[in-house]
Amino acid sequence: MSRIQLLDPRLANQIAAGEVVERPASVVKELLENALDAGGDRVDIEVEQGGVKLIRVRDNGSGIGEDDLPLALSRHATSKIARLEDLERVASLGFRGEALASISSVSRLSLTSAIEGARQAWTAKAEGREMAAEISPSAHPRGTTVEVRDLFFNTPARRKFLRTEKTEFNHLEDVVRRLALSRYDVAFSLRHNGRSSLSVAVAEDRLSRERRLAQVYGPAFMEQALYIEQEAAGLRLWGWVAQPAFNRSQADMQYFFVNGRSIRDRLVSHAVRQAYRDVLYHGRHPAFALYLELDPALVDVNVHPTKHEVRFRDGRNVHDFLFRSLHRALAEVRPEAGAPESAQPGGSEFSNIQHAAMSGQGVGQGSGQERPQPIRAQAPMPLGAPAGAGFDSQSRPAPGQVNDQLNAYQRVTGGPAGAAHVAPMGDDAEMPPLGFALAQLKGIYILAENQQGLVLVDMHAAHERITYERLKTAFAEGGVRTQPLLVPQSVALSEREADCCEEHAQTLANLGLRVERAGSESLVMREVPILLSQSDLEQLLRDVIADLMEYGSSDRIAAHLDEILSTMACHGSVRANRRLTVPEMNALLRDMEDTERSGQCNHGRPTWTQVSLSELDKWFLRGR
Repeated sequence: MSRIQLLDPRLANQIAAGEVVERPASVVKELLENALDAGGDRVDIEVEQGGVKLIRVRDNGSGIGEDDLPLALSRHATSKIARLEDLERVASLGFRGEALASISSVSRLSLTSAIEGARQAWTAKAEGREMAAEISPSAHPRGTTVEVRDLFFNTPARRKFLRTEKTEFNHLEDVVRRLALSRYDVAFSLRHNGRSSLSVAVAEDRLSRERRLAQVYGPAFMEQALYIEQEAAGLRLWGWVAQPAFNRSQADMQYFFVNGRSIRDRLVSHAVRQAYRDVLYHGRHPAFALYLELDPALVDVNVHPTKHEVRFRDGRNVHDFLFRSLHRALAEVRPEAGAPESAQPGGSEFSNIQHAAMSGQGVGQGSGQERPQPIRAQAPMPLGAPAGAGFDSQSRPAPGQVNDQLNAYQRVTGGPAGAAHVAPMGDDAEMPPLGFALAQLKGIYILAENQQGLVLVDMHAAHERITYERLKTAFAEGGVRTQPLLVPQSVALSEREADCCEEHAQTLANLGLRVERAGSESLVMREVPILLSQSDLEQLLRDVIADLMEYGSSDRIAAHLDEILSTMACHGSVRANRRLTVPEMNALLRDMEDTERSGQCNHGRPTWTQVSLSELDKWFLRGR
């Protein structure tokens, strides 16, 4: 073997560049993070040929002085941290001091900057062949401009791995969009080959932030987005999540920020999936732009060269906080009176869905307290008419007939219990959010009229959700009923898994699983939930332990129980071709208004949709 020797500085930087500079998008990310750390309120990006020929990033921040310019292009030189204590509380986006040195080693880099009050600006130039920077005077307003030309010109092997110009620009554009969503106090512009691709102004209030979000995500997202804001135990979560009906075939509209840093984290993804589990169609992905704020000392951002990943000091607390906040926000979505005309909860991926603002009314804004659940009628669903019975297809009752409809509804639902969520209404009473039933179509859909126009309800899907939520409530109130195994089941595990199981024995007991340590690498199951007695208990236990080791908690058992309750609800719900009377249809509408997550059935399919009067007018060319 050859002797150990120090690497040439240029070669060392090129090796480091392999970690930092993967493609033009990586360069833009590093330069934009430096620009944002500089404290300006405007950043302009210009690229050519997908960023391979030219990347120019200009900001109006604090700038860099003449003496600091050569250091800016040196490895491990930074103004953002100085001591180990600073590394434990990183508040800036960049802090490693490697980016500019790595970029300059695989490109022709020019950095021009001026500080406040300086008589002139200075330019530092460096090329991959020569690591020493050349300093010369220049003209430039306060701030910094970085030009990166001919990326990978001296590493042709790396250049061969680049994709087409369009693909590279798409990656680059996504980076700019993510950072534009991370800092609403900064204006961004992006131009590609001389054409404007993105231009957003400073967004100081929530309305202007939503406009920026609509520019990045598209208006369809904002028309159905829920705004949430929750704070508890030193954690603050705010942002927008799409209603379940607006879902994606891939996870391409998921932006999550921790203290302003865009990250991709398995713990976060798991918490979001868990919150959407009951309302999202299988195989689909939710869309969101969420912002988590916490003490920088509670999160380690120095775990990956590109800083895409972070590590939370108390991951379980963060996971539970995210899950509870999102779960409650989604549960609070119900049909509301005065919904906008574009409301269509149940439309396709690109349909216009209700935009429900939940700030201050949804998830305990700033209080850390969950909003109490509304009163729900506990009487059984009023669907006792025999199959095939006739129905009255009368139109919506006149104001004077409203009380007759309500009285009939109360009789069917069983008096006071069924009337718990129905208040007496006079002639001037407002119409309920889902209105009043008009007729039943093909024994499948309920047609109703509300203030916005026509409401169509899939009666089986809606009744399935109502029954499911009631089963879950009853099951939660009664606790997890267990039964001892006639013959205790032995499970062979690794020692690490057995230790984890022993450590979380009480957690498992709360979930209905009573296990005992039988050896260094074995456990014995003695008690299991009654509803899961026919399941593959050994595999279920292994999955639960895997979750406990990864996230500190597990929803496997709850998910399995919910699957069983969902199946029970499906079989116990009204079927297609069942004829309902008008009071029965109105009863179903009222229960939908009082039931959590009533916009989707247990399988994530929509339960109702709104057709506004203006849409109906368009269909028939009225007013033209």
